[in-house]
Amino acid sequence: MPLARILYEPLVRAALLDDFGTAGDVTSEATIPIGTQAAATLVARKPGVLAGLDAALFAFEALDATMRVDRFLGDGDALVAGARIATVAGDARAILGAERTALNILSHASGIATATARYVAAIASGSKCAIAETRKTLPGLRALEKYAVRAGGGSNHRQRLDDAILIKDNHIAIAGGIIPALSAAVARAGHLMKVEIEVDSLTQLDEVLAHGGADVILLDNFSIADLREAVRRIGGRAIAEASGGITLEAIPEIAATGVDVISIGALTHSVTALDIGLDIDVV
Repeated sequence: MPLARILYEPLVRAALLDDFGTAGDVTSEATIPIGTQAAATLVARKPGVLAGLDAALFAFEALDATMRVDRFLGDGDALVAGARIATVAGDARAILGAERTALNILSHASGIATATARYVAAIASGSKCAIAETRKTLPGLRALEKYAVRAGGGSNHRQRLDDAILIKDNHIAIAGGIIPALSAAVARAGHLMKVEIEVDSLTQLDEVLAHGGADVILLDNFSIADLREAVRRIGGRAIAEASGGITLEAIPEIAATGVDVISIGALTHSVTALDIGLDIDVV
């Protein structure tokens, strides 16, 4: 499903305001006569997976309501170097004023989708294991970044603090242990709210299983052998999620342990932007 406009419009407008400052695009105003028309093409410089196109194109439309847009590809599509993604045609000043904002959004989102697709592809065919991101997102960009993960074939972890209860090590430490933390969480959760708890050893896992009530168990920085044993002990009573220091090279072996989800902070917090450019021609 495409990202709803209400979710990306505010961030695009904020990015444009940040770029324009108080005086606007003084370079374009100084060098390009009012009313000059131009056409431009968004082009992939390197292979990858496309994401964020609607938000990127809105940057042009926000500066010129009559901007003409033609799309050749859509989010989730594979890109080859030189692929034409979309064209825009309209006011030349508007195109140049929106260029950096549009490319920043498109390159960043496509970088996330590309990285996600690599992790998804590393899982053996037929595996039930899903690749998910975390809440390690850039402020203001969470909706876009999590959408980009979906465009790359991944799944989403919780969106916000109010989506689900996720008891982590610091909650456990302050609450006085796994049992009091889990008991309080189960009592607080409504029938539609999931409860997840993080454990860092098989001993902690046994405590959780003995208590019950957890819908998801996050197996943090477990070895491959311990992941396999954890999945055996859980026995389908909860979703098994592996997380912590996950690398692309380790994905096949982790997925083969039988975990249901692998969550990876690096999908959003340290991804490399995909190289996408704008080629412009005066009409």
